[in-house]
Amino acid sequence: MAMKILTDLCTSCGDCEPECPTASISTKKGMYFISANDCTECEGEYSKPQCVKVCPIKGCIVQLAA
Repeated sequence: MAMKILTDLCTSCGDCEPECPTASISTKKGMYFISANDCTECEGEYSKPQCVKVCPIKGCIVQLAA
């Protein structure tokens, strides 16, 4: 699985990008996106996805539906 940033909630603060251990977060036209191909949800490294942990907007980063 992977995480997804809900662009309608994202404030583009940038807090998540440097915290991602797989460098799966990038920007496009000022908005942040998570690469589903690279995101591991931090499994095996952390107990919780680091992007979710640092995001100041509750519910902005969610698990990508299968």
